[in-house]
Amino acid sequence: MKRVRKALLRGLLGLAVLGAVLALADPARVAAQLGRAQPLWLAAGLAAGIASNLVSALRWRALARWLGADVSVRDACRWYFQAIGLNALLPGAVVGGDVYRAVVLRRAGQDTAASGWSVVLDRTSGLWMLCAIGGLGAAACAAALAPWLRLPAGVFAALMLAGTALWLLLPWGLPLLLHSGRWNKGWLAPLRAAALRPDFGRQWVCRAGASAAVQLLSAAALAGGGLALGVQLSAGAWAWAIAPVFLMAALPVSVGGWGTREAAAVAALAPFGVAAPAAVGVGVIYGVYGLAQGALGALAFGLPRGAQR
Repeated sequence: MKRVRKALLRGLLGLAVLGAVLALADPARVAAQLGRAQPLWLAAGLAAGIASNLVSALRWRALARWLGADVSVRDACRWYFQAIGLNALLPGAVVGGDVYRAVVLRRAGQDTAASGWSVVLDRTSGLWMLCAIGGLGAAACAAALAPWLRLPAGVFAALMLAGTALWLLLPWGLPLLLHSGRWNKGWLAPLRAAALRPDFGRQWVCRAGASAAVQLLSAAALAGGGLALGVQLSAGAWAWAIAPVFLMAALPVSVGGWGTREAAAVAALAPFGVAAPAAVGVGVIYGVYGLAQGALGALAFGLPRGAQR
């Protein structure tokens, strides 16, 4: 019963945030913006979003195999797109889909710890690269963003670049952290074994490359939605915008990120002169991309089986 109440509260909170954002942006103007969306740019954004999640599915499969959990390409794609559908429909943003992926991998006969860590590292590597690309985008847009913090553009850019460089170095401390034998127990054992392999550096570079591809394609999807509404910004601006928009959408306080994503879009695009109705429209379109991919995934790869729910 408590879980049901929490889910209901999250859904209501997300709807309340979305309602507040729409009210501030003027629902009629948001609807007018969406009504003028260009179909070709919408299709291009959706294609970029699908490509992003296909790369994500393959990255997750590679992580699972690296940790000792075997999964086929078809199963990885099927379960990943089913998880997208759950993320778009269930309270808790990405949490529901991540749990689903870990559960189906374990029920497919794989090690429980390896199944769980594959999902955790997949999500963590994505967020790690998301913040890094957002930092680089912010540095590229220092002239527009620095005045909001009352900083000189040069100082702001230097801080963003230095912070991003340190952020990118963080994963390389994992082998040092897990070197002690006390970590070689229970659910940490697969992670320690993988981190101490001689090929850790090469594997992590490959995962970093895949994560960069995922986030750049996601930025292209967001930009496609923006261009469909006539929002034309630089590549650096979209690279910056994905960080706050996607991070807010991932907060487990709404259903499918609705409300928090649109609020973040308004805040992230405001420094570039994007009006609130257009920014809300960009967030809504990206949310619809998630719904569409969940539906396409169900049609292409099958619905979750009763035994896997």
